[in-house]
Amino acid sequence: MPATADTTHDVVVLGGGSGGYACALRAAELGLSVALVEKDRLGGTCLHQGCIPTKAFLHAAEVADAARESAAFGVRASLDGIDMPGVLAYKDGVVARLHKGLQGLVASRKVDYVEGEGRLVGPRTVRVGDRDLVGRHVVLATGSSARTLPGLEIGGRVVTSEQALTLSEVPSSVVVLGGGVIGVEFASVYRSFGAEVTVIEALPRLVAAEDEAVSKALDRAFRKRKIGVRTGARFASATQDDTSVTVTLEDGTALTADLLLVAVGRGPVTAGLGYEEAGIAVDRGYVLADERCRTNVEGVYAVGDIVPGLQLAHRGFAQGIFVAEDIAGLDPPPVVEAGIPRVTYCDPEIASVGLTEEQAREAYGEVEAFEYNLGGNGKSQILRTSGFVKLVRRVDGPVVGVHMIGARMGEQVGEAQLVYNWEAYPEDVTPLIHAHPTQNEALGEAFLALAGKPLHTHG
Repeated sequence: MPATADTTHDVVVLGGGSGGYACALRAAELGLSVALVEKDRLGGTCLHQGCIPTKAFLHAAEVADAARESAAFGVRASLDGIDMPGVLAYKDGVVARLHKGLQGLVASRKVDYVEGEGRLVGPRTVRVGDRDLVGRHVVLATGSSARTLPGLEIGGRVVTSEQALTLSEVPSSVVVLGGGVIGVEFASVYRSFGAEVTVIEALPRLVAAEDEAVSKALDRAFRKRKIGVRTGARFASATQDDTSVTVTLEDGTALTADLLLVAVGRGPVTAGLGYEEAGIAVDRGYVLADERCRTNVEGVYAVGDIVPGLQLAHRGFAQGIFVAEDIAGLDPPPVVEAGIPRVTYCDPEIASVGLTEEQAREAYGEVEAFEYNLGGNGKSQILRTSGFVKLVRRVDGPVVGVHMIGARMGEQVGEAQLVYNWEAYPEDVTPLIHAHPTQNEALGEAFLALAGKPLHTHG
Protein backbone atom coordinates (compact mmCIF):
# COMPACT_ATOMS: atom_id res chain seq x y z
CA MET A 1 0.00 0.00 0.00
CA PRO A 2 1.49 3.43 -0.90
CA ALA A 3 2.47 5.72 1.94
CA THR A 4 0.15 8.61 2.68
CA ALA A 5 1.51 12.09 3.37
CA ASP A 6 0.26 13.72 6.55
CA THR A 7 -0.11 17.40 7.25
CA THR A 8 3.32 18.99 7.33
CA HIS A 9 4.75 19.55 10.82
CA ASP A 10 7.13 22.31 11.81
CA VAL A 11 9.44 19.68 13.30
CA VAL A 12 9.67 15.92 12.81
CA VAL A 13 11.98 14.24 15.34
CA LEU A 14 13.29 10.75 14.60
CA GLY A 15 14.17 9.09 17.92
CA GLY A 16 12.55 9.44 21.34
CA GLY A 17 15.61 9.31 23.60
CA SER A 18 17.04 12.17 25.65
CA GLY A 19 17.90 14.37 22.67
CA GLY A 20 14.76 13.61 20.69
CA TYR A 21 12.14 14.00 23.40
CA ALA A 22 13.81 17.14 24.79
CA CYS A 23 13.69 18.69 21.33
CA ALA A 24 10.05 17.69 20.87
CA LEU A 25 8.94 19.02 24.27
CA ARG A 26 10.76 22.36 23.90
CA ALA A 27 9.58 22.85 20.32
CA ALA A 28 5.98 22.21 21.33
CA GLU A 29 6.38 24.59 24.27
CA LEU A 30 7.47 27.26 21.78
CA GLY A 31 4.30 26.77 19.76
CA LEU A 32 5.66 24.60 16.96
CA SER A 33 3.79 21.58 15.62
CA VAL A 34 5.81 18.47 16.38
CA ALA A 35 5.85 14.79 15.44
CA LEU A 36 8.05 12.47 17.52
CA VAL A 37 8.87 9.00 16.16
CA GLU A 38 10.16 6.18 18.41
CA LYS A 39 10.44 2.50 17.47
CA ASP A 40 10.79 1.12 21.00
CA ARG A 41 10.00 3.02 24.22
CA LEU A 42 9.86 6.74 24.88
CA GLY A 43 12.97 7.76 26.81
CA GLY A 44 15.36 5.65 24.75
CA THR A 45 18.53 3.99 25.97
CA CYS A 46 19.13 6.39 28.86
CA LEU A 47 15.84 5.66 30.59
CA HIS A 48 15.46 1.98 29.76
CA GLN A 49 18.93 0.48 29.25
CA GLY A 50 21.47 3.10 30.30
CA CYS A 51 21.71 5.95 32.80
CA ILE A 52 18.69 5.25 34.99
CA PRO A 53 18.80 1.45 35.37
CA THR A 54 22.59 1.35 35.79
CA LYS A 55 22.46 4.03 38.49
CA ALA A 56 19.72 2.05 40.25
CA PHE A 57 22.11 -0.91 40.23
CA LEU A 58 24.88 1.31 41.58
CA HIS A 59 22.67 2.55 44.41
CA ALA A 60 21.77 -1.04 45.30
CA ALA A 61 25.52 -1.73 45.32
CA GLU A 62 26.07 1.20 47.68
CA VAL A 63 23.41 -0.17 50.03
CA ALA A 64 25.11 -3.58 49.94
CA ASP A 65 28.46 -2.02 50.83
CA ALA A 66 26.85 -0.01 53.64
CA ALA A 67 25.39 -3.19 55.13
CA ARG A 68 28.66 -5.09 54.71
CA GLU A 69 30.70 -2.31 56.35
CA SER A 70 28.16 -1.23 58.95
CA ALA A 71 30.26 -2.33 61.93
CA ALA A 72 32.75 0.43 61.12
CA PHE A 73 29.99 2.91 62.04
CA GLY A 74 28.91 1.11 65.17
CA VAL A 75 25.83 -0.38 63.53
CA ARG A 76 25.12 -4.10 63.77
CA ALA A 77 23.80 -5.17 60.42
CA SER A 78 24.44 -8.11 58.16
CA LEU A 79 24.38 -8.77 54.45
CA ASP A 80 22.68 -12.09 53.75
CA GLY A 81 23.22 -11.79 50.02
CA ILE A 82 21.99 -10.02 46.93
CA ASP A 83 18.39 -10.73 45.92
CA MET A 84 18.75 -10.04 42.20
CA PRO A 85 15.02 -10.42 41.45
CA GLY A 86 14.49 -7.80 44.16
CA VAL A 87 17.16 -5.52 42.65
CA LEU A 88 15.55 -5.93 39.22
CA ALA A 89 12.11 -5.10 40.64
CA TYR A 90 13.50 -1.96 42.30
CA LYS A 91 15.25 -0.92 39.07
CA ASP A 92 12.17 -1.62 36.94
CA GLY A 93 9.98 0.36 39.32
CA VAL A 94 12.17 3.44 39.01
CA VAL A 95 12.19 3.16 35.21
CA ALA A 96 8.43 2.60 35.02
CA ARG A 97 7.61 5.67 37.11
CA LEU A 98 9.87 7.90 35.03
CA HIS A 99 8.53 6.41 31.78
CA LYS A 100 4.94 7.09 32.83
CA GLY A 101 5.80 10.67 33.74
CA LEU A 102 7.50 11.24 30.41
CA GLN A 103 4.54 9.81 28.49
CA GLY A 104 2.31 12.24 30.36
CA LEU A 105 4.54 15.17 29.45
CA VAL A 106 4.54 14.32 25.75
CA ALA A 107 0.75 13.92 25.74
CA SER A 108 0.19 17.19 27.63
CA ARG A 109 2.33 19.15 25.13
CA LYS A 110 0.19 17.76 22.29
CA VAL A 111 3.15 16.20 20.53
CA ASP A 112 2.12 13.85 17.71
CA TYR A 113 3.79 10.74 19.14
CA VAL A 114 4.22 8.04 16.49
CA GLU A 115 5.23 4.53 17.56
CA GLY A 116 7.10 2.54 14.96
CA GLU A 117 10.38 2.30 13.10
CA GLY A 118 11.00 5.49 11.15
CA ARG A 119 13.20 5.89 8.10
CA LEU A 120 14.29 8.98 6.24
CA VAL A 121 12.93 8.73 2.68
CA GLY A 122 13.78 12.28 1.66
CA PRO A 123 15.44 15.33 3.23
CA ARG A 124 12.19 16.35 4.96
CA THR A 125 10.20 13.10 5.11
CA VAL A 126 10.20 10.32 7.71
CA ARG A 127 8.26 7.17 6.80
CA VAL A 128 6.73 5.08 9.58
CA GLY A 129 4.91 2.05 8.22
CA ASP A 130 2.47 3.38 5.62
CA ARG A 131 2.59 6.92 7.00
CA ASP A 132 4.79 9.75 5.75
CA LEU A 133 5.62 12.53 8.21
CA VAL A 134 6.77 15.67 6.43
CA GLY A 135 8.66 18.30 8.41
CA ARG A 136 9.73 21.83 7.63
CA HIS A 137 12.65 20.74 9.81
CA VAL A 138 13.82 17.20 10.61
CA VAL A 139 15.85 16.31 13.70
CA LEU A 140 17.80 13.04 13.70
CA ALA A 141 18.18 11.60 17.20
CA THR A 142 18.44 7.83 16.79
CA GLY A 143 21.04 7.31 19.53
CA SER A 144 23.58 4.53 20.04
CA SER A 145 23.90 0.84 20.85
CA ALA A 146 26.52 -1.26 22.61
CA ARG A 147 29.55 -2.13 20.51
CA THR A 148 31.55 -5.33 20.48
CA LEU A 149 34.92 -6.26 18.97
CA PRO A 150 35.49 -8.08 15.66
CA GLY A 151 35.09 -11.80 16.20
CA LEU A 152 33.52 -11.40 19.64
CA GLU A 153 29.92 -12.53 19.41
CA ILE A 154 27.41 -11.46 22.07
CA GLY A 155 25.42 -14.34 23.51
CA GLY A 156 25.40 -16.90 26.32
CA ARG A 157 28.03 -15.91 28.89
CA VAL A 158 29.21 -12.96 26.77
CA VAL A 159 26.99 -9.95 27.42
CA THR A 160 26.88 -6.18 27.04
CA SER A 161 25.51 -3.75 29.61
CA GLU A 162 22.04 -4.20 28.11
CA GLN A 163 21.89 -7.93 28.91
CA ALA A 164 23.66 -7.40 32.25
CA LEU A 165 20.73 -5.27 33.41
CA THR A 166 18.38 -8.26 33.15
CA LEU A 167 20.41 -11.10 34.73
CA SER A 168 18.52 -12.78 37.55
CA GLU A 169 21.62 -14.05 39.38
CA VAL A 170 24.91 -12.52 40.48
CA PRO A 171 27.82 -14.23 38.71
CA SER A 172 30.58 -15.42 41.05
CA SER A 173 33.26 -13.99 38.75
CA VAL A 174 33.26 -11.43 35.94
CA VAL A 175 35.78 -10.24 33.37
CA VAL A 176 34.95 -6.72 32.22
CA LEU A 177 36.35 -5.90 28.80
CA GLY A 178 36.82 -2.14 28.72
CA GLY A 179 37.92 0.30 31.41
CA GLY A 180 35.89 3.30 30.31
CA VAL A 181 32.82 4.71 32.04
CA ILE A 182 30.49 1.74 31.47
CA GLY A 183 33.17 -0.83 32.28
CA VAL A 184 34.24 0.68 35.60
CA GLU A 185 30.65 1.27 36.68
CA PHE A 186 29.70 -2.38 36.15
CA ALA A 187 32.98 -3.56 37.68
CA SER A 188 32.07 -1.53 40.76
CA VAL A 189 28.54 -2.97 40.89
CA TYR A 190 29.62 -6.59 40.56
CA ARG A 191 32.33 -6.21 43.18
CA SER A 192 29.82 -4.71 45.62
CA PHE A 193 27.48 -7.60 44.83
CA GLY A 194 30.24 -10.02 45.86
CA ALA A 195 31.73 -11.15 42.54
CA GLU A 196 35.41 -11.50 41.76
CA VAL A 197 36.09 -8.89 39.08
CA THR A 198 38.89 -8.22 36.61
CA VAL A 199 38.92 -5.22 34.27
CA ILE A 200 40.83 -5.44 30.98
CA GLU A 201 41.69 -2.16 29.25
CA ALA A 202 43.78 -1.82 26.08
CA LEU A 203 44.79 1.77 26.86
CA PRO A 204 47.49 2.55 29.44
CA ARG A 205 45.00 3.61 32.12
CA LEU A 206 41.40 3.33 33.29
CA VAL A 207 38.93 6.11 32.32
CA ALA A 208 41.54 7.42 29.90
CA ALA A 209 39.47 10.50 29.00
CA GLU A 210 39.81 11.79 32.57
CA ASP A 211 42.72 13.65 34.14
CA GLU A 212 45.67 11.30 34.70
CA ALA A 213 45.63 11.93 38.47
CA VAL A 214 42.01 10.72 38.59
CA SER A 215 42.86 7.58 36.60
CA LYS A 216 45.68 6.73 38.99
CA ALA A 217 43.45 7.29 42.04
CA LEU A 218 40.73 5.04 40.60
CA ASP A 219 43.28 2.34 39.84
CA ARG A 220 44.50 2.44 43.48
CA ALA A 221 40.94 2.42 44.82
CA PHE A 222 39.92 -0.52 42.64
CA ARG A 223 42.95 -2.55 43.66
CA LYS A 224 42.15 -1.76 47.32
CA ARG A 225 38.66 -3.13 46.66
CA LYS A 226 40.36 -6.23 45.20
CA ILE A 227 39.16 -5.49 41.68
CA GLY A 228 41.77 -6.81 39.27
CA VAL A 229 43.02 -4.23 36.80
CA ARG A 230 44.96 -5.06 33.63
CA THR A 231 45.77 -1.96 31.57
CA GLY A 232 47.71 -2.00 28.31
CA ALA A 233 46.16 -5.44 27.75
CA ARG A 234 44.65 -6.28 24.38
CA PHE A 235 41.89 -8.82 23.82
CA ALA A 236 42.63 -11.73 21.48
CA SER A 237 39.72 -14.18 21.77
CA ALA A 238 36.99 -15.65 23.95
CA THR A 239 35.55 -19.14 24.21
CA GLN A 240 32.69 -20.36 26.36
CA ASP A 241 30.98 -23.53 27.47
CA ASP A 242 28.01 -24.30 29.72
CA THR A 243 29.80 -23.26 32.91
CA SER A 244 32.35 -20.54 32.07
CA VAL A 245 33.92 -18.18 29.56
CA THR A 246 37.67 -17.91 28.95
CA VAL A 247 39.21 -14.69 27.69
CA THR A 248 42.65 -14.84 26.06
CA LEU A 249 44.79 -11.72 25.75
CA GLU A 250 47.31 -10.99 23.01
CA ASP A 251 50.17 -11.76 25.44
CA GLY A 252 48.77 -15.27 25.92
CA THR A 253 47.23 -14.68 29.37
CA ALA A 254 43.95 -16.57 29.85
CA LEU A 255 41.27 -15.49 32.31
CA THR A 256 38.27 -17.69 33.13
CA ALA A 257 35.06 -16.38 34.69
CA ASP A 258 31.32 -16.95 34.90
CA LEU A 259 30.62 -13.93 32.73
CA LEU A 260 32.33 -11.68 30.19
CA LEU A 261 30.88 -8.17 30.15
CA VAL A 262 31.80 -6.36 26.93
CA ALA A 263 32.03 -2.62 27.59
CA VAL A 264 34.10 -1.32 24.67
CA GLY A 265 31.91 1.68 23.94
CA ARG A 266 28.77 2.52 22.03
CA GLY A 267 28.27 3.09 18.33
CA PRO A 268 25.75 5.28 16.46
CA VAL A 269 22.43 3.83 15.31
CA THR A 270 22.24 5.13 11.75
CA ALA A 271 22.58 2.09 9.45
CA GLY A 272 19.62 1.41 7.17
CA LEU A 273 17.75 4.56 8.16
CA GLY A 274 18.13 6.34 4.81
CA TYR A 275 20.46 9.07 5.99
CA GLU A 276 23.10 8.73 3.28
CA GLU A 277 20.47 8.17 0.59
CA ALA A 278 18.95 11.51 1.60
CA GLY A 279 22.34 13.15 1.03
CA ILE A 280 23.39 13.52 4.67
CA ALA A 281 27.13 13.37 5.32
CA VAL A 282 28.02 10.35 7.47
CA ASP A 283 31.46 9.21 8.64
CA ARG A 284 31.90 5.70 10.10
CA GLY A 285 28.21 5.72 10.99
CA TYR A 286 28.27 9.11 12.72
CA VAL A 287 26.23 11.99 11.33
CA LEU A 288 28.41 15.04 10.76
CA ALA A 289 26.97 18.26 12.18
CA ASP A 290 28.32 21.72 12.93
CA GLU A 291 28.32 23.55 16.27
CA ARG A 292 24.66 24.45 15.69
CA CYS A 293 23.78 20.76 15.15
CA ARG A 294 23.09 21.37 11.44
CA THR A 295 23.89 18.64 8.95
CA ASN A 296 25.00 19.41 5.41
CA VAL A 297 21.37 19.18 4.25
CA GLU A 298 19.31 22.32 4.72
CA GLY A 299 16.69 21.98 7.47
CA VAL A 300 18.07 18.68 8.86
CA TYR A 301 19.64 18.65 12.33
CA ALA A 302 21.33 15.88 14.32
CA VAL A 303 21.68 15.58 18.10
CA GLY A 304 22.98 13.16 20.73
CA ASP A 305 25.06 10.01 20.35
CA ILE A 306 24.87 9.92 16.53
CA VAL A 307 27.01 13.10 16.44
CA PRO A 308 30.75 12.68 17.22
CA GLY A 309 31.63 13.83 20.74
CA LEU A 310 30.72 13.02 24.32
CA GLN A 311 28.16 10.24 24.57
CA LEU A 312 26.16 11.65 27.47
CA ALA A 313 22.40 11.80 27.87
CA HIS A 314 22.55 15.38 29.13
CA ARG A 315 24.59 16.42 26.09
CA GLY A 316 21.85 15.10 23.81
CA PHE A 317 19.21 16.68 26.05
CA ALA A 318 20.91 20.09 25.84
CA GLN A 319 21.40 19.78 22.07
CA GLY A 320 17.73 18.88 21.62
CA ILE A 321 16.62 21.99 23.49
CA PHE A 322 19.14 24.08 21.54
CA VAL A 323 17.80 22.83 18.19
CA ALA A 324 14.18 23.52 19.16
CA GLU A 325 15.08 27.08 20.16
CA ASP A 326 17.17 27.56 17.02
CA ILE A 327 14.29 26.44 14.79
CA ALA A 328 11.99 28.81 16.70
CA GLY A 329 14.33 31.71 15.90
CA LEU A 330 15.61 32.37 19.43
CA ASP A 331 19.28 32.22 18.31
CA PRO A 332 20.54 30.30 21.38
CA PRO A 333 24.28 29.94 22.05
CA PRO A 334 25.71 26.55 20.95
CA VAL A 335 26.38 23.75 23.42
CA VAL A 336 30.11 23.81 24.19
CA GLU A 337 31.51 20.32 24.66
CA ALA A 338 34.14 21.15 27.29
CA GLY A 339 31.53 22.84 29.47
CA ILE A 340 29.41 19.69 29.81
CA PRO A 341 29.83 18.06 33.25
CA ARG A 342 30.92 14.40 33.25
CA VAL A 343 30.23 11.89 36.02
CA THR A 344 31.28 8.24 36.36
CA TYR A 345 29.19 6.60 39.09
CA CYS A 346 31.57 3.87 40.24
CA ASP A 347 32.91 3.70 43.80
CA PRO A 348 34.77 6.00 44.20
CA GLU A 349 32.76 8.41 42.07
CA ILE A 350 34.41 10.62 39.44
CA ALA A 351 33.19 14.05 38.36
CA SER A 352 34.82 16.56 36.05
CA VAL A 353 34.26 19.53 33.76
CA GLY A 354 36.57 21.41 31.44
CA LEU A 355 40.10 20.48 30.45
CA THR A 356 42.47 17.97 32.01
CA GLU A 357 45.83 19.35 33.12
CA GLU A 358 47.46 17.86 30.02
CA GLN A 359 44.84 19.39 27.70
CA ALA A 360 45.15 22.76 29.45
CA ARG A 361 48.93 22.78 28.97
CA GLU A 362 48.49 21.97 25.29
CA ALA A 363 45.92 24.75 24.90
CA TYR A 364 47.44 27.51 27.05
CA GLY A 365 51.06 26.60 27.78
CA GLU A 366 51.68 27.48 31.40
CA VAL A 367 48.97 26.51 33.89
CA GLU A 368 48.60 26.07 37.64
CA ALA A 369 47.09 22.98 39.25
CA PHE A 370 46.17 22.22 42.84
CA GLU A 371 44.81 19.09 44.54
CA TYR A 372 42.83 19.32 47.77
CA ASN A 373 42.83 15.96 49.55
CA LEU A 374 39.46 14.86 50.97
CA GLY A 375 41.33 13.72 54.07
CA GLY A 376 40.98 17.29 55.29
CA ASN A 377 37.23 17.44 54.68
CA GLY A 378 34.99 16.70 57.68
CA LYS A 379 32.04 15.20 55.80
CA SER A 380 34.36 12.99 53.74
CA GLN A 381 35.86 11.69 56.98
CA ILE A 382 32.34 10.95 58.25
CA LEU A 383 31.62 9.04 55.04
CA ARG A 384 35.03 7.31 55.29
CA THR A 385 35.91 8.20 51.72
CA SER A 386 39.21 9.28 50.23
CA GLY A 387 39.99 11.21 47.06
CA PHE A 388 40.60 14.78 46.02
CA VAL A 389 39.42 17.88 44.23
CA LYS A 390 41.84 19.04 41.53
CA LEU A 391 41.65 22.51 40.00
CA VAL A 392 43.46 23.64 36.85
CA ARG A 393 43.72 27.32 35.99
CA ARG A 394 45.50 29.45 33.46
CA VAL A 395 48.33 31.34 35.15
CA ASP A 396 46.70 34.48 36.59
CA GLY A 397 43.58 33.47 34.68
CA PRO A 398 40.30 31.60 35.06
CA VAL A 399 39.75 27.99 36.12
CA VAL A 400 39.76 25.79 33.01
CA GLY A 401 39.30 22.36 34.61
CA VAL A 402 37.80 20.77 37.73
CA HIS A 403 38.44 17.07 38.47
CA MET A 404 37.10 15.20 41.51
CA ILE A 405 37.17 11.65 42.83
CA GLY A 406 35.58 10.28 46.00
CA ALA A 407 32.18 9.19 47.32
CA ARG A 408 29.32 11.41 46.06
CA MET A 409 31.58 13.72 44.07
CA GLY A 410 29.03 13.75 41.26
CA GLU A 411 26.85 15.93 43.48
CA GLN A 412 29.57 18.62 43.49
CA VAL A 413 29.86 18.99 39.73
CA GLY A 414 27.05 21.56 39.56
CA GLU A 415 29.18 24.24 41.21
CA ALA A 416 32.20 23.10 39.23
CA GLN A 417 30.43 23.57 35.89
CA LEU A 418 29.25 27.05 36.88
CA VAL A 419 32.83 28.01 37.75
CA TYR A 420 34.11 26.67 34.43
CA ASN A 421 31.35 27.99 32.18
CA TRP A 422 31.36 31.44 33.77
CA GLU A 423 35.15 31.56 33.38
CA ALA A 424 35.54 32.31 37.08
CA TYR A 425 38.86 33.07 38.72
CA PRO A 426 39.65 31.36 42.04
CA GLU A 427 39.43 34.85 43.59
CA ASP A 428 35.82 35.08 42.38
CA VAL A 429 34.90 31.90 44.26
CA THR A 430 36.74 32.42 47.55
CA PRO A 431 34.23 34.97 48.97
CA LEU A 432 31.41 32.42 48.54
CA ILE A 433 30.55 30.55 51.73
CA HIS A 434 30.32 26.76 51.59
CA ALA A 435 28.12 25.08 54.20
CA HIS A 436 29.81 23.08 56.96
CA PRO A 437 30.12 20.14 57.22
CA THR A 438 29.67 19.25 53.56
CA GLN A 439 31.83 17.73 50.88
CA ASN A 440 31.09 20.91 48.97
CA GLU A 441 33.58 22.61 51.30
CA ALA A 442 36.33 20.69 49.52
CA LEU A 443 35.74 22.87 46.46
CA GLY A 444 35.85 26.00 48.60
CA GLU A 445 39.13 24.92 50.21
CA ALA A 446 40.67 24.14 46.83
CA PHE A 447 39.76 27.57 45.50
CA LEU A 448 41.16 29.24 48.61
CA ALA A 449 44.47 27.46 48.12
CA LEU A 450 44.63 28.25 44.40
CA ALA A 451 43.86 31.91 45.16
CA GLY A 452 46.92 32.01 47.39
CA LYS A 453 45.23 31.94 50.80
CA PRO A 454 45.05 28.30 51.91
CA LEU A 455 43.24 27.64 55.17
CA HIS A 456 43.22 23.91 55.95
CA THR A 457 46.02 23.12 53.51
CA HIS A 458 49.73 23.80 53.32
CA GLY A 459 49.96 26.37 50.52
